[in-house]
Amino acid sequence: MQGRTRVTLAAMVGAMLLAAGPATAQDTSATTPPALHAITQHGAPKYGPDFQHFDYADPNAPKGGEIKLSAFGGFDNLNPFILRGQTAAGAGLVFQTLTTGSGDEVGTEYGLLAETIRVAKDRSAVTFTLRPQARFHDGTPVTAEDVIWSFETLRDKGHPVYRTYYADVAKAEKTGERAVTFTFRNTDNAELPIIMGQLPVLPQHAFATRDFATTTLEPLIGSGPYRVAEVQAGRSITYQRVTDWWAKDLPVNRGRYNFDRIRYDYYRDLDVSFEAFKAGAYDFRVEHSSKNWTTGYNTPAVKDGEIVREEIKHQDPQGMQAFAFNIRRPIFQDRKVREALNYLFDYEWTRANLSYGLFQRTKSYFANSELAATGLPSPAELALLEPFRGKIPDEVFTTPFEPPKTDGSGNIRQNLRTALGLLKEAGWDLKNNKLVNTATGAPFRFEILIAQADMERIIQPFLRNLERAGIEASIRVVDTAQYQNRTDNFDFDMTIERMAQSLSPGNEQRDYWESSRADLPGSRNTIGIKNPVVDALVEKIIAAPDREAQIAATRALDRVLLWNWYVIPHWHDSVHRVAYWNRFSHPAITAKYGLGVTDIWWVDPAKNAKLATSARRTAPSPATPSP
Repeated sequence: MQGRTRVTLAAMVGAMLLAAGPATAQDTSATTPPALHAITQHGAPKYGPDFQHFDYADPNAPKGGEIKLSAFGGFDNLNPFILRGQTAAGAGLVFQTLTTGSGDEVGTEYGLLAETIRVAKDRSAVTFTLRPQARFHDGTPVTAEDVIWSFETLRDKGHPVYRTYYADVAKAEKTGERAVTFTFRNTDNAELPIIMGQLPVLPQHAFATRDFATTTLEPLIGSGPYRVAEVQAGRSITYQRVTDWWAKDLPVNRGRYNFDRIRYDYYRDLDVSFEAFKAGAYDFRVEHSSKNWTTGYNTPAVKDGEIVREEIKHQDPQGMQAFAFNIRRPIFQDRKVREALNYLFDYEWTRANLSYGLFQRTKSYFANSELAATGLPSPAELALLEPFRGKIPDEVFTTPFEPPKTDGSGNIRQNLRTALGLLKEAGWDLKNNKLVNTATGAPFRFEILIAQADMERIIQPFLRNLERAGIEASIRVVDTAQYQNRTDNFDFDMTIERMAQSLSPGNEQRDYWESSRADLPGSRNTIGIKNPVVDALVEKIIAAPDREAQIAATRALDRVLLWNWYVIPHWHDSVHRVAYWNRFSHPAITAKYGLGVTDIWWVDPAKNAKLATSARRTAPSPATPSP
């Protein structure tokens, strides 16, 4: 799907004792907090201290072979932790965090670089003790100094999102030979220990002679399961499995990272990319195009079983994909204007004629999860919302949210009438078939910025409806580098945004919605929201003492966001539609969350041998990615 997708992590862990020494910063009583093998924000971990592997990972999966994948656009950077440049696909495979999540739990993390974790009883601090065998790819140990340097560098020089995540961390200090304690500014943020568990740990010595904030195509040293093997700038990148990886036998990693090589080839035309897949130039694709899925796989390779199409059910939260208004622009600052434009997007016609009946309308910023607001507010939600009555739309209290509907025929006469009425109330009038500002006479004109040309077929019918309302709207297609730069700096009128969400929302919500992030380049507050009520509800989510309070606060925020009409919602789905050349297998048990093709799939020797005899698979030479 088109749009910027920045997905957040969550983390936490442990399983042993701290080195002997004086009382550390997390001690709140004479009793030292226990060393745990895992930690969860709410509830208890699924897997106990003696677990052998995650249920959805097959410890007997064979290692070896290569998987070739595609990516869109280009890249000029191998450092995924900074704002500048376009980061290469798969760059995260090189690095490790203190903890790692499970694909069938919410907000639970298990020890990775960290062997143990201790959380102060009042959650004022957390201490991680590193595994003694943890090593970077050059053989040097991962040290407490590396952890502290990584925290301070990411906070001060990394992507602005890290400043948001770490804003409530007062200090990091070495409190044992392999132990680091993070002390927090307050104790009402239950997610902070989890956030610190997700800290990527980088080798301080590798950056001694280079500027961390500068883009680079020189492979970086990490401690992860793969290292960069080959780089063709902007065209392809190949990762090689680290065969002597220090963490390969940890329970959290058994049955994972099975491919010897993972290669990403870049394409700048999605149609070329699709044809390249069918020709055998790469192995696996997640199909986001309803047109391709419905009509594009009518090929001999599919009929003969050489290409497999599979729908894999998931429980991933879908967040919000939508036309996103940039409300920094004067024309979009009036809520009635934003509501009016919602009436001019004919979703029902789009689904029937362009989406082949696939997908479902998105009605929440937390779609496909229990966090989504439905019906009228619950008593718990009302307790949060009542103090803001009069400061938020009345519909929050009286009406379940539903985007405007049509009969799907393409005739939007009633919606057009409603839209023009709202626009008139907002100070716009239709004169000579042009919508103009009644005070200034200026025309209503804006541009929709995209990077994927295939979205034009979705946008064009919307433009025709806008034109019927006298609005001059156009499409601007730019390359991915320009798109990222313009959206990072909020240089657009409207774009297509995917606001990804986790099942355990927390500090990252500040970056999406809070006023302080609205003018911070690179923040995820793409819309430019500066709403004190939104700010307050975000803090309620962060300070939620339990899962029930977290859900209530998130639903309350969802309602306020929806009824302010900050976006024109698109659609989502609850299945992964994938197509792949029939040389792979995956575990019978699938993770609830995430697809994990580079994580838990593998090359099946029998299938691979059979496919190797196929003329279709072997005849085409690998397609050259589009320049």
